[in-house]
Amino acid sequence: MSNSEFEDITIRDDMIRLGQLLKLANLVEDGVEAAELIKNGLVKVNGEIDERRGRQLHDGDTVTVNNRTVRISASAAS
Repeated sequence: MSNSEFEDITIRDDMIRLGQLLKLANLVEDGVEAAELIKNGLVKVNGEIDERRGRQLHDGDTVTVNNRTVRISASAAS
């Protein structure tokens, strides 16, 4: 088992919203589940609970749900 390692999730743009990231990273099955987890304070962004589904995430930000952490990696496309 891995310690507190995280998985990098590459995004096309320089920003992604929290609800979208949860689906992209397969941390939730759909937007309804994402909304519930966020509303109930079960999602951490950069180590702190964040209840904003529309929270903008950028390169290097981390998101943790159910002891699984992913890190945003913006593609180098310009």
